Amino acid sequence: MFEIKSALRRNSRTEFLYGNVLEMNFLTRYAKCLRGPWGVQYLHLDSADHSSGTMAEISEKIKKQVGVEPGYHTIPKCRAGLLKYHPKLEDLPERSMKDSYRTAILPLGSDERVREHHVNHLGMVRRGRLVEELDMFAIWICHCHVKLPLPRNTPLPYTFVTLLVDRVEMLADAKADIDLELSGHVSWTGTSSMEISINVRQQEQIIAKAIFLMVARNATNTAPAPVNPLKPTLGQEQLYWEAAKERHKKKATSSMCLDKRPLTKAEQHLMYELFMRSTGTDILWETTSEEPLDCRWIASTQRSKVLLPFPESRNNHNTIYGGYIMRNAVEICYITASFYAGRRPLLQYLSDVAFFQPVRVTSILKLTAYVVYTSEQYMQLMAVAKVLDANSFTEMHTNVFHLTYVSEHKVKEVLPHSFQETVWHIIGRRHFESYQQRK
Repeated sequence: MFEIKSALRRNSRTEFLYGNVLEMNFLTRYAKCLRGPWGVQYLHLDSADHSSGTMAEISEKIKKQVGVEPGYHTIPKCRAGLLKYHPKLEDLPERSMKDSYRTAILPLGSDERVREHHVNHLGMVRRGRLVEELDMFAIWICHCHVKLPLPRNTPLPYTFVTLLVDRVEMLADAKADIDLELSGHVSWTGTSSMEISINVRQQEQIIAKAIFLMVARNATNTAPAPVNPLKPTLGQEQLYWEAAKERHKKKATSSMCLDKRPLTKAEQHLMYELFMRSTGTDILWETTSEEPLDCRWIASTQRSKVLLPFPESRNNHNTIYGGYIMRNAVEICYITASFYAGRRPLLQYLSDVAFFQPVRVTSILKLTAYVVYTSEQYMQLMAVAKVLDANSFTEMHTNVFHLTYVSEHKVKEVLPHSFQETVWHIIGRRHFESYQQRK
């Protein structure tokens, strides 16, 4: 996605290769410089020095830090009294990537209950469950990065929420009877936002990689909250920092949405070709419902499910964790892709998952998935999440998900049958091309 070479040029060759003796001693002892599948480097320190325990223990630590009372309460405990501890940005100390670096274990091999919760019918780890764990781990990394001048035993006057899942790439199947290790750190900060880079390993093999964008909110979740500035301290950290800045710069100019990135000439020509293939040359007649040979209409691929969230998936504000929504989106997309391919596909990539509205524990969640683009054995899916208010039954869009699946064989081409579906098709094509460029 970006060139590491450009970051290397910012440091003199002498400084990078020789540098400060103490700094290099630290790197030799603790850090490994590894190259990920996106052509980027990431931090990997000694697990023993940065372990946070199991994912279940992390969940309890988060509740303890924010002062969540045991049990479910229809009206959450008022946190307005913590607003007096809301700091100013200039009062927060700088933090390094090493300060937030943490590891955690998902004890699939040693805990049978955890294994039952994560195993699929093939004895592998459910990828939707893994995405859910990644979201929880990203929240924990935020807790480890933020350091406030608080009186002793004062709950953290912050709430961390997932703003965007930039990407999750599945690199290999994970066996459900061997422990997984999650590791991650803050790789970039804004005024109130943090980019979290996460890796998942099983027996030293990288299983998945992810980048989350999280935001800090105040104690009552009514306004943004400042986070500690990130100041790289090591030579490698500076590389990651420069790479993250370049990534955010490109992100701002490479939106997949048509309202921010108009159709190119090639896409306009593609839209015309799709129109002619779906409508035919006789435009005086209504659009035919007959599918072209070896093709499917996007509308015919639709699959939906309606969920009633329960308090077990809530945060301290009685809103549903983003990981729960993502897991269910992955699963409905898996079902949709399976029906389309005629066999069980594999999730390869999840990208650009934005969270527009919170989902309250009293809401009803509706997820709808479509196959919007195909290429050889690949299927690009789009899932839309809507929340229905349990009292008024009004609908609001909360999320849009873009997922790439791969089948064992070539799948039928999917075609749009309306202008709206054509827009979905082109956006799906953009996401698939972005995935292909990162391979």
